[in-house]
Amino acid sequence: MPSVAQKGENCLVDMDMKPEDLFGAEDAHPTGTGGAGILSRLWLPKGFSASMAKEWIDKRRVSIRPWASFVDQRKFSKPRNFGEMCQRVVKNVETYNSNYTFIFLGLILYCIISSPMLLIALAVFAGAFYIIHLKSQESKLVVLGKELNVPHQMGLAGAVSLPVFWLAGAGAAVFWVLGATLFVIGSHAAFRELDGSNMEELFMEPV
Repeated sequence: MPSVAQKGENCLVDMDMKPEDLFGAEDAHPTGTGGAGILSRLWLPKGFSASMAKEWIDKRRVSIRPWASFVDQRKFSKPRNFGEMCQRVVKNVETYNSNYTFIFLGLILYCIISSPMLLIALAVFAGAFYIIHLKSQESKLVVLGKELNVPHQMGLAGAVSLPVFWLAGAGAAVFWVLGATLFVIGSHAAFRELDGSNMEELFMEPV
């Protein structure tokens, strides 16, 4: 009667494999200096890591001003003149830049979720880039005598998926996101009264 060990001879899973062997030393090391694991070799392009994106988001989250104060209706008023409106826009963009960033990302997410065709187009782009990136790791991809780096690979993936984006109306979605962002952020920055610290800075500026 064959033993249990003999039945599992063809199993490809190494039970001694450590977590960092799968996810890469970058995920296991807090400084993110590794990244030689299986997943990082398959997907993440060189020079990019998930920790970079997480660090950028964390910095933005720390610098966010309280949303209650951000939308406090008592702090909104019509500017007296064009000069005051420009001062408000400049100072408010500087003060609430992280809040505005998340509003912009939220509008992009809403546009993507509300458009199934756009989701399909993004999936086609991600799949094309993934395949091209894998091929470039197996052997160098050369077009017109130049080796394709990561930006070139993304451009090639964009060219391949361009017809799908065109069918999905990606151009109209981009203009909608930009228009909605300018309207929301511009309106808030122009009508939001300056805080006391910003007013003091304006009074201290030389004439």
